[in-house]
Amino acid sequence: MGRFQGKSIIVTGAGSGIGRATASLFAGEGGQVIAADKTDAVNATVAAITDAGGRAIAVQMDAGIERDVEDLVALACSEFGGLDIFYANAGISGGITGLFESDVTLWTEVLRVNLIGPFLAIKHAAPKMVDRGGGSIICTASVAGLRSGAGGPAYSASKAGVINLVQTSAQQLSGSNVRVNAICPGLIETGMTQRAFDYAREKGVEEKIGRLNPLRRAGVPEEIGRVALFLASDEASYVNGQAWVVDGGLSSSHPVTRQEFGKTAA
Repeated sequence: MGRFQGKSIIVTGAGSGIGRATASLFAGEGGQVIAADKTDAVNATVAAITDAGGRAIAVQMDAGIERDVEDLVALACSEFGGLDIFYANAGISGGITGLFESDVTLWTEVLRVNLIGPFLAIKHAAPKMVDRGGGSIICTASVAGLRSGAGGPAYSASKAGVINLVQTSAQQLSGSNVRVNAICPGLIETGMTQRAFDYAREKGVEEKIGRLNPLRRAGVPEEIGRVALFLASDEASYVNGQAWVVDGGLSSSHPVTRQEFGKTAA
């Protein structure tokens, strides 16, 4: 019997990277998974899970649209009898456009997906979990949300918002036995970062990837997924309102080359 035998689980951003890895890990431990993503790549995730003997349903949706999130939660309840775990992982990078070069359209979209998306997950998942006597909600934040130097301005601000959101939500859900936590990944090879990894390999400088953290390497999606499984499990029954950093030690320093105002980096 796996840790999640018979549990009803939703994972967003499950078409690739961290979401795909985590959905597979949940299913491998007996979870009944709804794998959701904006792209049809989520079908490949579910195919891999079912081929391995797991149970999963693929859904294409937008994590930043309220009706889509409502429908996702309703599907979990109708198919699996309720909802126990929601991993709000979907996110976008928004590129690395500087603060003064970016516009409101970019910021609006990044905040819609990265911050409003987790808010909607908590808003609609928590009441269903209360009906089950409790549950666990995990949101993907980032080391970029801890301090500057690890992401673009819009992305960093959105992930800082996620960290505060889980703290606020944990307090708002006092006495409900619904726990809300965040994971702050460092540099992980995912669909979002793939171009940087491919470029480094093309140039023959792959060994430089992740060199700023003490482990001197990038992480893999499964290393984040295993933390998500812990936070979702009864083993983490006293962990609530926290932001768990999984970054190889990067945020112990956040070294960065600073750019002077008004000057373009070489």
